[in-house]
Amino acid sequence: MNQERYLTFALTKGRLADKTLGLLEQIGINCEEMHDKDTRKLIFVNEELKLKFFLSKGPDVPTYVEYGAADIGVVGKDTIMEEGRRAFEVLDLGFGKCRMCVCGPASARELLEHHEMIRVASKYPRIAKDYFHNQRFQTVDIIKLNGSVELGPIVGLADVIVDIVETGSTLRENGLEVLEEICPLSARMIVNQVSMRMENERIRKIIGELKELVR
Repeated sequence: MNQERYLTFALTKGRLADKTLGLLEQIGINCEEMHDKDTRKLIFVNEELKLKFFLSKGPDVPTYVEYGAADIGVVGKDTIMEEGRRAFEVLDLGFGKCRMCVCGPASARELLEHHEMIRVASKYPRIAKDYFHNQRFQTVDIIKLNGSVELGPIVGLADVIVDIVETGSTLRENGLEVLEEICPLSARMIVNQVSMRMENERIRKIIGELKELVR
């Protein structure tokens, strides 16, 4: 086991990073530098444990992990599915829970039931395509949006949307509802495929200790 090599973590900025650091601290992995909210540092180091950390936008985390710039990443399941990067998904961390759903006005239920050709707006075109083409076997026209996808059905751009639902209150306020659930989502830990072989012992120890916590 090569203790001289640093293990690098890529964490999703915001709530996921805060929650992940909280969990890691419970298993004795801490990084004081990261608590300084005014720092301009990009890389944070724990010299004693030979660990490095950096924060990244969610969609970039699987990219850093696939290419080996990070050994371990923490990111939402939705991002893993949408990015389709090569990495081992090793642990469900149990926080950041929500659902990926097909949503729309109640009248759209009929369009889904009859497998009609419909337009689907989503920030997640890959997930939407996979669900409709490979699970529902329904031909749809997928429109990628970056902003408030709820607008899609309201302004007549799309019949339904595929989006993350936490409480559903935004949907209800806009006359929309969950029509079908695609899958549950939460924060996941992913590992670079080469790192898993090279640093097997160190990585498995971290995964094992976290597993005990998140049971």
